Amino acid sequence: MAYYLVKAKPKTHLLPELRQRLDSGEIKKMKPFGTALDMGLNGVRLIEADVAIWEEEDYCSPPLAMERAAVLDTYFVELSVEHAKCGEGWQKIEPLPMMWKK
Repeated sequence: MAYYLVKAKPKTHLLPELRQRLDSGEIKKMKPFGTALDMGLNGVRLIEADVAIWEEEDYCSPPLAMERAAVLDTYFVELSVEHAKCGEGWQKIEPLPMMWKK
């Protein structure tokens, strides 16, 4: 299993659409990566006002290739990844503010 800490700049004008796709369950149903992507995007934190960060499980080479093609490149720019151990990324970013307002 491979885990990554993902950083990217959200396209803020498209975030309401992304939120709707998450809320509808559309992203979670995507195969084979939907469950992991849904979990990551629902837990997104802000490392800066315009930089999102989350942990993502992925098996693609290059990392997040399918996720980028299907979802991420539509809603984010300047995406970067760094290796992380399972849960280590979430633990590191847990104190940061959530991107989604509850």
